Amino acid sequence: MRLDKYLKVSRIIKRRTIAKEVADKGRILINGKVAKSGADVKVGDEITLQFGNKTMIVRVDKIVDTTKKDEAQEMYTVLSES
Repeated sequence: MRLDKYLKVSRIIKRRTIAKEVADKGRILINGKVAKSGADVKVGDEITLQFGNKTMIVRVDKIVDTTKKDEAQEMYTVLSES
């Protein structure tokens, strides 16, 4: 699944266009490497997001095309947040 779509479906970032902008500015890393919005996300990947003055590291646990609000939390595990 594309990075921008994963961030939107998992509700880490509310809109896909914003996820695309953040990724294309180089503020998202997958397994320590800078990732563009079209990068492929797989189960087990660690995603580091830097937006505003906040840094968040999450591990991808599950990939699904659509989710309900309460199921979105099951798609990832927050490893650290600062």
